[in-house]
Amino acid sequence: MSISTRNTNSHPSLQHIDCGGEGPTFLLLHGVTRCGKDWESLLPALTAAWRVITLDQRGHGGSERAGSYLVNEYVDDFLRWMHDELAKPLIIFGHSLGAMVAAAVAAELPQLVLGIVLEDPPFHTMGNRIAGSAWQTHFIGMREAARRGGTVLAITDALADIQIPVNGGGFKRLGELRSRSSLNWSAQCLRQLDPEVLTPVIEGRWLDGDDDSNTLSGIRCPTLLLQGDPTAGGALTDADAASAIAELSSCQHVRFTGCGHQLHRDRPQEVLQALWQFTAFQNSNNSSVRDHS
Repeated sequence: MSISTRNTNSHPSLQHIDCGGEGPTFLLLHGVTRCGKDWESLLPALTAAWRVITLDQRGHGGSERAGSYLVNEYVDDFLRWMHDELAKPLIIFGHSLGAMVAAAVAAELPQLVLGIVLEDPPFHTMGNRIAGSAWQTHFIGMREAARRGGTVLAITDALADIQIPVNGGGFKRLGELRSRSSLNWSAQCLRQLDPEVLTPVIEGRWLDGDDDSNTLSGIRCPTLLLQGDPTAGGALTDADAASAIAELSSCQHVRFTGCGHQLHRDRPQEVLQALWQFTAFQNSNNSSVRDHS
């Protein structure tokens, strides 16, 4: 396993970890507030089939902080990193923010991206539809906890105390909705996070300058779309999933019933099963839909 960063005068250095393995290159992009270590539970299986690389995005993990955190800036970072560090064909698996970046890069570099896996991309759930939502309340609490800092235990306790609006009215503590181990991992990630990562998300500006439909219609490689259950905390709505499938030229779609946004952490074996099936039939242009309950 090797760790590397890249620095220029005008752009943040990005830490990437080469996790080893033989075969084609498989790159993992984490979601907002997370880092490359978020994928550790999948690495033993993935490195058996691919050379696996994880990347910390700007303001996250071991990568440098930046002055702005819009999705198109994360995309620019990755395109530059690809040019400098990895100008070879690869498959990209992105979660949440990482899925948005993976989609844009696939549209921009069709000659290099062989396939993409999009895990619960939020689109405007975390864009212009965030105002007044549980997501906005959650991220405001996370930003406050990251700004206060402190020990992992202190941040975990702060996260547990965030009051989240629930369906039917009223509020519940995040500690009632998430396991202690899940909150502890979030706290570990927040200790390395620039809190301002969350500001454009909270303010509904995260996707300024982006055009989802043009990006998706420009993707020519096979795509696996993994959708969480919106009633269980998934960020990809059924309507957005249907629109994405219609725009993508070659798409397999898997919807996970009863599982929210963190599919690769909560249902790792089912995610791997979907991935094996996708890569086995990657040359197929047929879209298939399954429901994992």
